[in-house]
Amino acid sequence: IRFTHTCGLGGMSLVLLALLLVTGSLLMLAYTPVPGDAYASIERFESAVQFGAFVRAIHHWSANLLVLVAGLHLLRVVFTGGFLEGRGVNWLVGLGLFAAIAASAFTGYLLPWDQLAYWAATIVTGMAGYVPGAGPALATLLRGGEEIGPATLATYYALHTQWLPILLLAGAGFHFWRVRRAKGVVVPPDARRDAQGRIEQMKFLPYLLWRELATALVLVAAVTLLASLVRAPLGPAANPGLSLNPAKAPWYFLGFQELLVHLHPLFAVVVVPLLGALALVALPWLGFAK
Repeated sequence: IRFTHTCGLGGMSLVLLALLLVTGSLLMLAYTPVPGDAYASIERFESAVQFGAFVRAIHHWSANLLVLVAGLHLLRVVFTGGFLEGRGVNWLVGLGLFAAIAASAFTGYLLPWDQLAYWAATIVTGMAGYVPGAGPALATLLRGGEEIGPATLATYYALHTQWLPILLLAGAGFHFWRVRRAKGVVVPPDARRDAQGRIEQMKFLPYLLWRELATALVLVAAVTLLASLVRAPLGPAANPGLSLNPAKAPWYFLGFQELLVHLHPLFAVVVVPLLGALALVALPWLGFAK
């Protein structure tokens, strides 16, 4: 099966999610979701537990790669017209999954409770304060109080380890079922045809199975190699009285932080993201021809 038919990005996302579930379960055995102990528990897990640093590195890089791969998958669906032909509902499900992936990455970003994570969470939650009218209340809701603290960590830990994984697993299952119901991925214009001009159908067994399995093995090998060579970052313990200079949001939210430099906060945090989200939601019904 050629890359014009499938790049395996959806399957790669599922493999990365599986790696996150396995390594995250191991991390939960040692992690303490309390500000005074969270950082120490991560340090102890990396130094005192055999292969602890390796497991955390797999978890860290899998989370970052999942955001990247899911974003590329979304772009490929756009460029190939995969949201057309009655697939609008599944497109919305995919957008919801991408939002859940970003939320899962962000809630997990705070859990090490180091300086980088603390001030990144402070910046992102502070952006919500620019929403007209409801901004202060929304920022307080995201923090669980007036500032990042024990309530924030407990809430993010619950979201990251329980509610968001359940949502991702249920949404992914429904997403794949909708693809199956729509008779597979969108057929490319250059698909092979028989003598009568009918598109040649590719069976899941063995063609797509072998393709997805090979892609999954290469991906697992790449993540394993990356985790063995580059450890997950862990800076000094969080210090609310000493901010980083410059303090930056996670890389997948840096675009919004950069917009604040060039645009009025109302446009950077509300207008531009809202218009972008509405455009993506309405894409299947905007009348584009394939």
